[in-house]
Amino acid sequence: MGDFRLEELSATNVVAANSLTMKPGQEQFIVPPSYAITESDMNPTTAWPRVVIEDDVVVGFVRANFDPENSHEEFRSCLWRINVAAEAQGKGVGAFAVQGLAEEARSRGFGRLTVLWEPGEAGPGIFFTRMGFLDVGTTPYGEVIGEMKL
Repeated sequence: MGDFRLEELSATNVVAANSLTMKPGQEQFIVPPSYAITESDMNPTTAWPRVVIEDDVVVGFVRANFDPENSHEEFRSCLWRINVAAEAQGKGVGAFAVQGLAEEARSRGFGRLTVLWEPGEAGPGIFFTRMGFLDVGTTPYGEVIGEMKL
């Protein structure tokens, strides 16, 4: 892996995060990182938005939710979004972000991390299973529910 660091999503890095370019076909699976600022403002105690920085350049974005009281178990400690710039994919950025998120979940007392993804050829399913998430079911909307034991 490269020399990466996580920083909180902020006004100083949100434009770079929103400018991350995906590989063709991946755009349909992502939401702009700036949406995470609004979500964080609405849920400041549960939202965890971070950018991945390499050499002072934003190369990725990860957003999680930590809500131990959520009525949906899969949303209590959940990877909500992850975007990695096309040119940085395959270089360990996503793995670094997931590892950082897993460490944060453990530090908050969670024993598992979940993720939901839309199945599809260019979708993130292969990445998530490579990271250690196991398919444990589907949502009523057809999204895969992945679980990683911490």
